[in-house]
Formats: sequence, structure tokens, C-alpha cells
Amino acid sequence: MRIRISWSGGEVFGTLNDSATARAVLDALPHTSDANTWGKEVYFSLPATASLEPDAADVVDPGTICYWVQGKSLALPFGPTPVSRAKECRLVTAVNILGKLDGNPQVLAGIRDGDAVTVAAIQ
Repeated sequence: MRIRISWSGGEVFGTLNDSATARAVLDALPHTSDANTWGKEVYFSLPATASLEPDAADVVDPGTICYWVQGKSLALPFGPTPVSRAKECRLVTAVNILGKLDGNPQVLAGIRDGDAVTVAAIQ
């Protein structure tokens, strides 16, 4: 399951796992929302409903595609956030792990608060 995340300044692709949350996210696509940034994390609302999965985590690798259940948002960490310890990617709460972005996740640094971000499934 592949997705494309695009904004006016670029795009990135990713591969989703075969979890219940990933399927719920795919069912909500395509979707466009305004971006929020928090340290080196981009997140934006996505109208999917999910519960925390057994492998939910609050510390992930850069470029991990996450679903923030409490915020009903896709979360894309690419470096430290305000709650990180050292250089880790720590999110505000545990998130469901959906997959991984292709290539260098630092491209997400080009997204600014309020930028329109579109997520779409691709073949």
C-alpha cells in the first residue's frame, strides 16, 4: 500500500503496513488538510477512526508514518520535537505505526504551518 504526500513545495512517497489503522487511513484518502509543525514533526488532520494498536510507540525513527489517534492526524516526524531527549523523534503521545517514507525524510522541513498537504493512495 503506497501513498503520496504532496504540498506546494514538494512531495514524498511512503509504504504503509497492513494494519487496521493503515486500512482506515487508506479509506479516508484522498484528503487535503492544513499542516501543523511541532519541532521536526509535521502533522495534519485525517478523518480516520482508530484505536491504539499493540505496537503503538511514542519514540520512532525519522520518516516513520504515524497516526495520532487522539488528534485524528497523520504525524510525520523527521527529527527532534519539543519533548525529545537528545536527537530522538518523540511524539507527544503513543501513535500507531503505519509505515515508512521513501528517501530522506528531511524533505518534510519544507512544509510550513498552514501549508495545504494532500495525501493520496497510489498504485
